[in-house]
Amino acid sequence: MTTPAAILTSLKGGNALPLRPPSLVMNLERLGALHQSRLSFMRTLVRRIMKERWQITPSLFQLDQEGYGTVIYKVVAPHGVFNFVLFSNYLSPEERNDRVIATKWDLTMALVEGDVDEIYLEKLRQNVPKQEAGRLDSRVFVLSRANRSARNFEYVVDQLAQGQQPDVGKIAKVGYLYRTTAVYGSGKLGMADWEKVRNNFPDFARPFAGEMFVCFMLRNFSLLQAEHIAKNRSPKNYSSLKPAIKRYFGIGNSTGLGMAPYLVNHPLLINRWIEMRELALARVCALGYVDESIKKQFSNLIDRCTAHTSETETEDEWQTNNNATVLQDLAALKHHTSSGFKDWGHLLQWSHENCSLQGQEMLVSILLELYPGLVDELEEFHTADEHLDLDPLMPLQALKQIIETRYDWALTIDFNAEGARETCWYRSEEKMEPRLGSIADIEAKDKQMALGVGYAVRKCYNQLRAYMNEHPEHTTARFMVARPKLRGIVRRIQSMNQSTYGDIQANLLDQNILPMHLLRCKLAFFGVSKFDPRSRLWVRNTMFQGAPLLEDIGKPFNDDWFMPLAPKQQGDK
Repeated sequence: MTTPAAILTSLKGGNALPLRPPSLVMNLERLGALHQSRLSFMRTLVRRIMKERWQITPSLFQLDQEGYGTVIYKVVAPHGVFNFVLFSNYLSPEERNDRVIATKWDLTMALVEGDVDEIYLEKLRQNVPKQEAGRLDSRVFVLSRANRSARNFEYVVDQLAQGQQPDVGKIAKVGYLYRTTAVYGSGKLGMADWEKVRNNFPDFARPFAGEMFVCFMLRNFSLLQAEHIAKNRSPKNYSSLKPAIKRYFGIGNSTGLGMAPYLVNHPLLINRWIEMRELALARVCALGYVDESIKKQFSNLIDRCTAHTSETETEDEWQTNNNATVLQDLAALKHHTSSGFKDWGHLLQWSHENCSLQGQEMLVSILLELYPGLVDELEEFHTADEHLDLDPLMPLQALKQIIETRYDWALTIDFNAEGARETCWYRSEEKMEPRLGSIADIEAKDKQMALGVGYAVRKCYNQLRAYMNEHPEHTTARFMVARPKLRGIVRRIQSMNQSTYGDIQANLLDQNILPMHLLRCKLAFFGVSKFDPRSRLWVRNTMFQGAPLLEDIGKPFNDDWFMPLAPKQQGDK
């Protein structure tokens, strides 16, 4: 099998493809401008399910007329058998809460290894609905919960019960029936840790594959449940959802600060994700042929992105302005390319000079969409060994040189400026969830997380220079004996020197830091769309909108659900 190192080499003569520099790519605002792409995890998961023809069927369907009860889907994948277990319970309006402090939900669910007998089902029934208050075992890969959309669920059920289809314009405003508020994995609450899943279960051995699968299944169940309730409510008048409208429903998601620290705490993994995306772009620029068919497809994708962005609604002024700017960028791109263009590399450079960051990164996603043959194989390289190793024999001069070259961005920040170290990232005592506070809050300061990489590098550099004034010939080992508290940041500096990307080049302690950029970056790699910030700390979005349905498995599949559009009301294909 091709190695990650080899995949970074061009098909032309073994020369490395030119990648965009980390100083440009790892800019925090640019990371917050990323969009979904062919390499996003939802897209790669669906491709595998459709290509490998996973068998996903209900093995237990015990719902009453109002949709409450238990459902189990049996999942037969190429390398194993799994079960998706879901519990639907009545939730009163006053108990419905999307925040992490909630204790009850409309739906709770788990993805588990192997078959589920009555004894194990009862164990799940006693714990899964409790979420964090419950306890699970290592057969469970993923735990999640979701609430109904107050604006859509009852409306859709009523329409179907009357024999009508829901109004597409109304659905476009909120493109889902349920919104998940948490998706847990990787060993939390006693579940299987990532190493177990990665080493023993190839079907879910890619980052967040299990979590994405649970959201995919939730989306399919939400449609089944709505139809089930409507059919029981009015058997004579009932009409099922038309397939085109059905596929337009996604699953909603609410994401807060809990996701932000991941990008900082997993630098080698983030490096790999970004590296593959940048390599895909470099391949397209170097090897992507341009003929009339590609030009037409390119123009159509611009139109699709324009329509998708126009259909995105948000009450947030900042996001509304971003969307308006993207529309201007797409119009300028359409005009610029209407009379032809030289090649993709020059067009990318034009975008850097004439478009916003979000417009530039939208173009990147469009270019990747054009060339599946150059892009799709890179999805195999999204995993990475995440060991940050200390090199005790490295001369201090070499360590100093690494900081001055790779971390030059950190050395240019004035951490003594007003507000430069104002923000404090910490974990709440009750839920152990990340929070944002002020360094003036003593309690928050005592619980703060080590997310200020730039500041840590600066302190290390200052102490390193002072130490080298007296001991220029010493190695890293001697420096660590003298400054043991710097071991963590030195390990990171040395390890990250072997990668291209991975370190976010921003001061995350600054008082004006916008966590939304961190959330947006990770969500873009997941493949979400229609970002709707509710504050600077959390965002609503839509997952799997336009994706195929369970009943589509085994049918011809062209993987064409990038930036999905609302179907025509009369569409029934």
